[in-house]
Amino acid sequence: MSTDDTTTNDASTETESKCGASTSESEASTESKCGGTTTETAETTSDSKCGGSSSSSSSNGCGGSSGDDEEEVGATVDDFDADPGQLVAVGLGPGQPEGMTDRAKTALAEAEHIVGYTTYVDLLPDEITEAAEDIYDTPMCGEVSRTEEAIDRALAGNDVAIIGSGDPNVYALAGLALEIVESKGATASMLDFDVVPGVPAAQSCAARVGAPLVNDTVSISLSDHLTDMPTIESRLHAVAKEGFTISIYNPWSRKRRENFEKCCEILLEHRDPETPVGVVHAAGREDEEVEIVDLEDLPELGETDLIDMTTTILVGNEDTYVWDDRMVTPRGYETKYDY
Repeated sequence: MSTDDTTTNDASTETESKCGASTSESEASTESKCGGTTTETAETTSDSKCGGSSSSSSSNGCGGSSGDDEEEVGATVDDFDADPGQLVAVGLGPGQPEGMTDRAKTALAEAEHIVGYTTYVDLLPDEITEAAEDIYDTPMCGEVSRTEEAIDRALAGNDVAIIGSGDPNVYALAGLALEIVESKGATASMLDFDVVPGVPAAQSCAARVGAPLVNDTVSISLSDHLTDMPTIESRLHAVAKEGFTISIYNPWSRKRRENFEKCCEILLEHRDPETPVGVVHAAGREDEEVEIVDLEDLPELGETDLIDMTTTILVGNEDTYVWDDRMVTPRGYETKYDY
């Protein structure tokens, strides 16, 4: 996407870096606005002239390239001479502009640089991207290098927002940002680090199917390349045995198709096959789809477009029922009050 004078999709474009460097972009290469180049190929090397660098050369579970050295921090606080700017992690909520909080919109409007996963950058309103001095985006699986880029830009004196859908504290990058800041010898206070919450996927999706999450709820991500499947299976068994409602993130990916099948198997082992399940695909986006099904019918949806990485699945507990095409999980008021 074309965002401003410094970010463009032209085959070869000379632009001015907001850190003072000259940048050149092509289809195979994007330039760090701190002066470095990120080349998105099977063997990837990114080099930020703010001091950070990462190299990726091996395949990882999310379908991208990632090596152990991607975890290595390239620059420390001592490599920067400027007075630090601000770093803020901003949650965009479900995706549509009206789903963003006013605080999120204000934080993005005040940021000089915005850093994020390409899909999330594409969700930003035009007035936000057009007002930013620079937009830096990378494809999926560049979490560490992308977060370090945002931190290096802030240490170089820029006010930076790193964005994500949902909330920065729910399967997102707020924690990683603090870990990398610490590893660089910097402090959160030095960068005036802040987190701007957004509506998490479980909540925005629950709103589309009624009121399924008003009692004890546990969230689990199935396609988490940081967690092995045996661990996920163990968690699912433990949660499914209890009386929790369950919100399931990232149920299906190209690299982990079997995770969804195993999840359905475990749920049916412990829950009634007629347990209501809400399935929300791409909540708040143009291709949103919503269905409520019985748990026994969930496995067959794995072969449809309804289940993918943008889908959240909401599994009711033993008391959850469907009324007027809406899921209802009683809070327990009926045991104490007459109504």
